[in-house]
Amino acid sequence: MSPRPAPPPDLAGRWLSKFFTSHLAGERAASPRTVASYRDAMKLLLTWFRAAERIPPEQLRLADIDRPRVLRFLDWLEAERGCSAATRNQRLAVIKSFCRYTAVEQPDLLGQVTQVLAIRQKKTPAPQLDHLTGDEVKALLAEPGTASARTVRDTVLLALAYDTAARVQELCDLDIADIRRGSPMTVVIRGKGSKIRYVPVMEPTARLVGDYLDHRDRHPGVGTDADPLFAGPHHSRLTRSGVAKLLARHVRAVRAHDPGWAPGLPVTPHTLRRSRAMHLVQAGVNLIYIRDLLGHADVSTTEIYARADAEAKRRAIEDAYEPLTPDALPDWTSDSSLLGWLDSLGR
Repeated sequence: MSPRPAPPPDLAGRWLSKFFTSHLAGERAASPRTVASYRDAMKLLLTWFRAAERIPPEQLRLADIDRPRVLRFLDWLEAERGCSAATRNQRLAVIKSFCRYTAVEQPDLLGQVTQVLAIRQKKTPAPQLDHLTGDEVKALLAEPGTASARTVRDTVLLALAYDTAARVQELCDLDIADIRRGSPMTVVIRGKGSKIRYVPVMEPTARLVGDYLDHRDRHPGVGTDADPLFAGPHHSRLTRSGVAKLLARHVRAVRAHDPGWAPGLPVTPHTLRRSRAMHLVQAGVNLIYIRDLLGHADVSTTEIYARADAEAKRRAIEDAYEPLTPDALPDWTSDSSLLGWLDSLGR
């Protein structure tokens, strides 16, 4: 019996498998969420090739992923699926990442890959950085109270979310061991790309966390739920949707007491992170420190908070310049020299 012929070396499926297992998970140590995001983007691309180009996934070749087809795919995302420009750009970034990988492994594709990499991202509207005021944050953190184990957990979670400016997934991923009790207390946060940062916790929040740890119902758990800092039902790790739901519950309660609280502002877990960043900018904290707190790879990402703070701009301008404009203009109707000069212009 003759051996089965080897599949053509340029089948996309073969390289997709290597891209996800060897490159993303291995070389880049990408987080499960990043891998899932990349997976979703490539699944959409394969779906489009099958429907629009009549090329089934098992027959797709690397040469098929060229600039014209990628552009048509991006247009399909917006026109047919109603995706925003930001989502379009994210899908394009994934395709470019895969193309870069294949160009290294298959140099003969470099010309085609270069054309794909030259596709520009679409301009997106400047992000809205609406945030809570300091008083609004205080009201929100005071709402859960300490009447039950669940409300204590909610109070600590919201306080820690604001104090550390952690992303919601970073909060969910926290284990008991990530809290370093000392002076000052620090939290070990695992951010994007498996990057670790150590964030100090302010004293009021540190006391809340310490009391919570001392009285928390411990449960051994298994696997990824072995020792979560914030547990949900059945002692399982609290999820992103769980955090969003508990926050929404407390936001509704605050607004029931005070209808004027944060009017018109949709409050999500990211709102607490954004609010913390804006409050630090308003306090004059160096952007480098804020960048490190937020876990941004580049300070230019952090600068959007400084650009968005109109009050800080006003104060900076006032502090930098002495007023040169006179307080009041003279009465021009009684200025004979001025009137005479104006009369002379028409002669």
